[in-house]
Amino acid sequence: MRRFVIGQAKNLIDQSRRRQHIHHKNLSFLSLLPPFSAPSDSSSRHLSSSSSEMSASDSSSSLPVTLDSINPKVIKCEYAVRGEIVNIAQRLQEDLKTNKDAYPFDEIIYCNIGNPQSLGQQPITFFREVLALCSHTALLDESATHGLFSSDSIERAWKILDQIPGKATGAYSHSQGIKGLRDAIAAGIEARDGFPADPNDIFMTDGASPGVHMMMQLLITSEKDGILCPIPQYPLYSASIALHGGTLVPYYLDEASGWGLEISELKKQLEDARSKGITVRALAVINPGNPTGQVLAEENQRDIVDFCKQEGLVLLADEVYQENVYVPDKKFHSFKKVARSMGYGEKDLALVSFQSVSKGYYGECGKRGGYMEVTGFTSDVREQIYKMASVNLCSNISGQILASLIMSPPKPGDDSYESYIAEKDGILSSLARRAKTLEEALNKLEGVTCNRAEGAMYLFPCLHLPQKAIAAAEAEKTAPDNFYCKRLLKATGIVVVPGSGFRQVPGTWHFRCTILPQEDKIPAIVDRLTAFHKSFMDEFRD
Repeated sequence: MRRFVIGQAKNLIDQSRRRQHIHHKNLSFLSLLPPFSAPSDSSSRHLSSSSSEMSASDSSSSLPVTLDSINPKVIKCEYAVRGEIVNIAQRLQEDLKTNKDAYPFDEIIYCNIGNPQSLGQQPITFFREVLALCSHTALLDESATHGLFSSDSIERAWKILDQIPGKATGAYSHSQGIKGLRDAIAAGIEARDGFPADPNDIFMTDGASPGVHMMMQLLITSEKDGILCPIPQYPLYSASIALHGGTLVPYYLDEASGWGLEISELKKQLEDARSKGITVRALAVINPGNPTGQVLAEENQRDIVDFCKQEGLVLLADEVYQENVYVPDKKFHSFKKVARSMGYGEKDLALVSFQSVSKGYYGECGKRGGYMEVTGFTSDVREQIYKMASVNLCSNISGQILASLIMSPPKPGDDSYESYIAEKDGILSSLARRAKTLEEALNKLEGVTCNRAEGAMYLFPCLHLPQKAIAAAEAEKTAPDNFYCKRLLKATGIVVVPGSGFRQVPGTWHFRCTILPQEDKIPAIVDRLTAFHKSFMDEFRD
């Protein structure tokens, strides 16, 4: 029976693939990737500045909504990860369909965003089996299901459905998320950290970003409220702060020490902001780092916790890459674990930790699942946070289910455990190899230095550009790293993000490149990048 059902399933898949082939027969694999940016998509977590390519008719329109009449905070916020370079890449991708011979490459390789499955990473089987069974509950009543799905995925699906009123996964849930799923997440946090976790502290969100926005909305009352953010930073933070009318207070990571976070730098920037009349409300820390890829040492984290305690700051801990650590001398420690190990409890430190199903080894970006754990807030403030969550009704149920699964995966002895571990370890070990290969290749390029990727999904090399290249960029009225990245795209089809989109020490230039293209494509990426860089330096060498 199992072979028959599998055969039927394969037939359906083959038919679907044949239909797709007919429709897309001229496309390469990577050209099948979904488009990355859509500035008009206001529902996206990603914010971008308005396009500069506005026609004359747009600028003279008599319609009631113009750039002059909309909220200026919207115009101020930017999101470079889906900015100009990606827009150009999308146009090139469309043109490649009909003008393949016009370009020196046959595909666009998107290295601009942490979107693993768009670049070929496969989902974790156990997670998808549970999700499928919860989404289409009729499968649980079919005898053939036991031949197609693992026994523990069936058992887990029943357990989850029993926690949902009416087993209705298409219905709204509690605004913080389904209680049973929050129980599973709290248990996972407790197992990870060795300290208790309360499911009532968990707020389920559509990815981590809505949680960040919620905290900015809660903390920022005017432009006189500041948030300490790392530079380079993930543009979500600058965009969210701008959108909510606050002030980004930068603290610079030390590139020379592997993107170290120095307490002396935090104190300096805090004092400078206060001298300007800015009330600094919170400190944002991204660990492992994005775009910089460093993993904080536990001793460093202790110093950060003490700093927040002494200065009365909310600690916003972006920990979405907690599974992505690639070097043996570093280990992820949650800030909550560090704080509790120091003896700080609920009344000592306000801490919000963010987690997402989009990163790690799971890479379920499109499922939009995540949560924030909110600790150290008074009951009346927590009521306001709950009110904000209630305005959005609830996060999506599939994302909630996945968030519970990543924090409670199969255990030894479960039917899926061996295959789950093989898939997880295979993905993480491959990411580590890709990171090392790209790091070594970048460091061989003339005028390029690159710190090792200890974690996360990115490399952030520094470009020591010739003065002639900088002058050429100035002539085009663009940043030198943006100039380099556009030239790279048009010569190779490789999409990276200019460091200026993440902010950087003035006078330095970088780009962010993901390590996510499949391992067998990395050598070709290295070859293309190496050839381009040599040509670029030959053209602009002083």
